[in-house]
Amino acid sequence: MKFLKQPAVLILASFLLQGSIFYADASGRPAPLDWSEVNELLPRFSTFTVEDVETGKNFKVQRRAGSRHADVQPLTAKDTAVMKEIYDGKWSWRRRAIIVKSGKLRIAASMHGMPHGAGALANNFPGHFCIHFNGSTTHRRDEMDLSHKLMILKSAGELEAYTGNAGPEEAASAFIAGLKQQDEDIAGMLSLQKLPWKKILPAIENVQLESASGGFSMEEKQNQLVDVSVEVVWYIKNEGKRHYKGKIEMIKMSAFDGWKVNAQKFLEENRLFER
Repeated sequence: MKFLKQPAVLILASFLLQGSIFYADASGRPAPLDWSEVNELLPRFSTFTVEDVETGKNFKVQRRAGSRHADVQPLTAKDTAVMKEIYDGKWSWRRRAIIVKSGKLRIAASMHGMPHGAGALANNFPGHFCIHFNGSTTHRRDEMDLSHKLMILKSAGELEAYTGNAGPEEAASAFIAGLKQQDEDIAGMLSLQKLPWKKILPAIENVQLESASGGFSMEEKQNQLVDVSVEVVWYIKNEGKRHYKGKIEMIKMSAFDGWKVNAQKFLEENRLFER
């Protein structure tokens, strides 16, 4: 598992109970199993339950295809309706943290909510959608999509540990991903200030991080304030496309704390927040 810590921090247990395999960490949280394992545990045409972490709502799906990740469809029209409720009645590419449940399996995962491609079930869902697991990839890239990765960590309860150990460039990239997915937990966890995210995030329809670079030496990383150079393309509600080329100020409150984004300064510079 690529982003899991050592067993001393996160213990992943596999137990044989009543002829079924049960996966969970020591606290009972869903386990971020590797895609190579999930691919065998949940083969094509298998059905399982998807639970949305934030709302607790759940619906059933069937895996139809997918070699890099799972291509799935809601099982019935009722399941489609529940999924659409989770996305506030509007299909979206936005990633969400989910728990995949099948028998005693509880797997940390991430989904988007946009029907695309072919569909074969009579379920009022025009196509299929994608579910990602630890180590799975999109069709376009050979590495994990950052937003899916963050949602899997969120589902597994490992988001805080990840952000606390991230370097300044990683933390800045994760913060932008949190804005892109309109996720208050991710944005808030990486922000130096407590901001009114419910007001800020809906205005951000999409954001693309073109680059994030610092190239810091070990000595520079020991400082408690560094700047990460970024190029960002915003898509703002009722306004459209907007470009930004500048810096994100990254701050550590102590040598033992993780990097935080001076979010107030950054959002003010991008005209997304006013005091």
